[in-house]
This record gives sequence, C-alpha cells and structure tokens, in this order.
Amino acid sequence: MTTQRATAATRETYGRTLLSMADEFPDIVVLGGDLNVSTFVHLWRDQYPDRFFDFGPAEQNIVGVAAGLAAAGKIPFVSTFSVFGTGRPYDQLRVLISQPSLNVKLVCTHAGILTGEDGMSAHSIEDLSLMCALPSFTVITPADAPEAEQVVRAVAASDGPVYVRLSRAATPVVHDNGYDFEIGVADVMRTGGDVSIIAAGSLVAPALDAADRLAGQGVDARVVNLHTLSPADENAIIAAAQETGAIVTAEEHYIHGGLGSVVAGVSSRNCPVPVEMVALHGYTSSGPANELMQKNGLTADGVEQAVHRVLKRKG
Repeated sequence: MTTQRATAATRETYGRTLLSMADEFPDIVVLGGDLNVSTFVHLWRDQYPDRFFDFGPAEQNIVGVAAGLAAAGKIPFVSTFSVFGTGRPYDQLRVLISQPSLNVKLVCTHAGILTGEDGMSAHSIEDLSLMCALPSFTVITPADAPEAEQVVRAVAASDGPVYVRLSRAATPVVHDNGYDFEIGVADVMRTGGDVSIIAAGSLVAPALDAADRLAGQGVDARVVNLHTLSPADENAIIAAAQETGAIVTAEEHYIHGGLGSVVAGVSSRNCPVPVEMVALHGYTSSGPANELMQKNGLTADGVEQAVHRVLKRKG
C-alpha cells in the first residue's frame, strides 16, 4: 500500500519563502548563475534587483563573491543546480567559505536523480559526500516543502555556512502544520521497536509507506527523518541502534559518503548493529524521475526488502 499524498516542489517553496523574508532580513542578498527561473530566485530578482547578482555559469566566481559579501556582513544566498554548485567551485567552498566559516547559504536545487531527463551529467549523486566533508558546513536535505520552508528561515537566522539540498520534481508532503523543524535534531516520524528506517530527503515518504506495509506483516518499524546530515543527531541514531537493534538507511544519493555512511559511522562507534542501505550504487541513465527511482530501487519496495534483509541479519 502506498499512501496518496499531496505533492509540492521544494525549489518553488524555497523561492517564495526567501522572497517573504526580505524585510525581516535586510542583509540577505541573492546570487544566481544563469538558472534563476529553475531555482525560483527570479522571484527575488524581479522584486529586489539591487540585492540580486547574476554571474551566469561561473560558479567559482559566484562562491568567491559570496565569501566577500559574507565577510562584509551580508547574508548571501547562492543558488544554482546542485551538480554545479557543489562540484565546480569545491576549492572555493573549501578555502574561501568553510575554512574561515563564513555566513554563506548555498541552496541548490535539482539534486539527486529527480533531475530525470537532464541525464547523468546533471544528476547530483555525490553532493552530500562533498559537503559533509567540509567541517564547518551544516548540511540539510529537507523531506518536503513544509520542512523546506522552515529550513530556509532557520538557516537565514543561523550563523555559519550551510548547504541545503532541494529537488527539481514535486515530492510528497509528509509534514503537517504542527511540525517544528530544528537544525541538527532528527524528526522521529513513527515509533517502532523492531527496526529503524532512517531516511532523508525524497526517501522519507517511501520509508513511511514501507513502514505501513511492514506493520501489516507484524514488523514494527521506527521511521526517522535525519534531515540534518552534518551535524547529525547522534543521539537519535544511537537510540535507534540500541532500541531496535537493526537499521535501514534510505537516500537519493550515492551509497558512499551520504546518509548511510553517517549513520553507519555513528552506529559502529557507539552501538554496532546490522545496517542495510537503500541508495544509488553508481550513475544512472536519463529518463522520467519516477522511472529512475523504480529502476534504482529507491522506493517503498526497495526499503521493505532492505528491512527484511536486515532483520535476517539481526535474527
């Protein structure tokens, strides 16, 4: 059974939320790079042209200028596609922003393989690994549009460099109006004692669907939305390991260096338990987003199968 949920695009939520914060945060400036309509920062550009800077496809320059603006007391939001915003300017992100811990907000859309038909070169499957490797960066991957809205507000009010990972396609809404996001504090969306499913981003909805199916099979699955990968909520991971004895991670990212690596590292250091990972095992082809998710097992079926594997190992 798959729950029918409303869908919304996190990238559109980002653009509209940012625009709504202009008066509250007069030091916000926005930097774009030739993809402003796709990232929805054209809304800001059209309303506040004196606080918007477009550099075209020159990501190293964008990041360098953002560092200078942050050093001058501004709150720069840098937005482009994830594959361009994390890969091309990595040295600038490392030396100019991470090492001096400047207050730059890198909010990238079109992450993972939900970029779909744009193909392998545009699929950003390494970005979480890259950004988690930068010590001073906070790394956040919202599960849906309501969470994305709160994330944008939270990172604007926080100090220090942040990477926020957003999708191209509309994704299922899994949070209601009563949800309160907090940086670095995991969101336990379902309690359970047999196994823990720790998911992030677009895989949170399939994780919840898998837990519903498993309940019908007598398996009591906990579902944890680990939206913040760095700094990760180690207490939530340790509690999952100690209280359920088995973990499945689920992410729309390469299997190395992302959510699975974070969870396995914390578990192995504190409470070693069997861990199975639902993730990409390499690059994939061009195609409709939903078909690519099916092809690569990033579905409720894929999560359910991983739970059965990990329970065999636990047993």
